[in-house]
Amino acid sequence: MKKILIVDDVPGWVRFHKNNIEYLNMDINTESANSAREGVSKIESAIDEPYDVIFTDLQMESDFLPMLAGEWFVRQIKTYDKYYKNVKVVIVSASPNIKEIAERNGVLYLPKTVARNSDVEVYRKFLT
Repeated sequence: MKKILIVDDVPGWVRFHKNNIEYLNMDINTESANSAREGVSKIESAIDEPYDVIFTDLQMESDFLPMLAGEWFVRQIKTYDKYYKNVKVVIVSASPNIKEIAERNGVLYLPKTVARNSDVEVYRKFLT
């Protein structure tokens, strides 16, 4: 069973991602966090059983300005070797510079407009 973590401060987006992932009818356990800090806590709690895929928003709490919270979160993930080496991290955001931030941090990305307007199959490539 794959373990998925969805980190977003908007409950509607968490439900949207979770519903799309569950619709694919794969053997997946999804968890969620409502902030970058809560995401780090989830990672620390699951350190012995790392997540396989982490979807994170960029724009959440403003504690990390000028860096976006999601970018801070991605950098925290990299401090845990098990996560950085074995997990797929996907930034899901409406931010216009999502590609640049993802490439700078060596992670994948999915614009929210693509997620919202595409078939649920767009998620499959991140889960396999």
